[in-house]
Amino acid sequence: MPIISKKKRAYPISGPLRVYLEQYNREHRLPIQYTDLLRYDNSASLFDKRDRDTLWETVYYPALETDDILLALKTIYAILKADGDMSITAHLTIDRVDLCLYGNTRPFRVRVRNLVNDNFDYFYIKNADASRIYGLELEHILSPNRISYLTSGQTLIEEHIAGIPGDMFFEQQMHDEDMNPIRLCKEFVKFNERCFVRLLGDMHSSNFVVDITPDFDEVYYRIRAIDFDQQSYEGRKSVYMPQYYRQNQPIIDLGTSCLTPESVRQYQIEERSLVAGRLRVEQARIGDLMAAMRVDEIAPGANVEQLRGALNRHYRTRHFDACRTMGDLVWHSLDMLAVH
Repeated sequence: MPIISKKKRAYPISGPLRVYLEQYNREHRLPIQYTDLLRYDNSASLFDKRDRDTLWETVYYPALETDDILLALKTIYAILKADGDMSITAHLTIDRVDLCLYGNTRPFRVRVRNLVNDNFDYFYIKNADASRIYGLELEHILSPNRISYLTSGQTLIEEHIAGIPGDMFFEQQMHDEDMNPIRLCKEFVKFNERCFVRLLGDMHSSNFVVDITPDFDEVYYRIRAIDFDQQSYEGRKSVYMPQYYRQNQPIIDLGTSCLTPESVRQYQIEERSLVAGRLRVEQARIGDLMAAMRVDEIAPGANVEQLRGALNRHYRTRHFDACRTMGDLVWHSLDMLAVH
């Protein structure tokens, strides 16, 4: 059972990665940085609708700075959502700024509310971590999901990924009458395969969401990662396979009861083929990303060595022998799609 007991260190954005971000329009000049948001002078614990502590704190800023900070946050939202068109913010207000004290990057969550219809959206402001940025970019290229994020210096801006948190879904909706267990478990198999192929770790139920789409006579599911801190960091192979996390046991048990080994193998092959297809379409972009990642240090050498051996054993090959960085391991793992 994979257990991550220590927080990983944050790795700064390297020169080659910065060039990549600028080339693909991820790097922007922003009116406020992560460190500016640390100047709050008061905070209060945030509770959910059931009056449970969310472990987030709502922060408040000095009166002389509040207007400037709120305007800067609306500007960032316009850049993230509308390429900087400020006209979309005329009827928007910053409802709340929350701080997560237990996260690796101590992220701020900004709630944006529409004054016309009271609808709201979120985005996040974090300390930039190269591991996380590689994870976001790999998700954008290799998964069926598109990811909107920005960087500015050592600040990272991320859109909110909507869906039902996995742990909440397992607790409240796993046994709904209209839940289709085969479709749900099929999606988990495909999600497990995507994570392993691109070496995204720590995908227990608190770190992914379930997106439910009703069709005219069925329900479709998509499982989406929401935490990318553990992209290619740990040395243990099991960390990159959601099937081994205790928190995911409810869906593992469900899959054992409704899927056959032949079906699981079919879904694994299907997902690998889909990822290989995305690689062919985005060949230039993934090549540019890997050029930066393969020379970047985003994990201790001992972790690289341990994972290199584990991947060789898994695939029964010596294909990974020449790998010296986590980027090398991701590159060679993707290369294995053509073999398996």
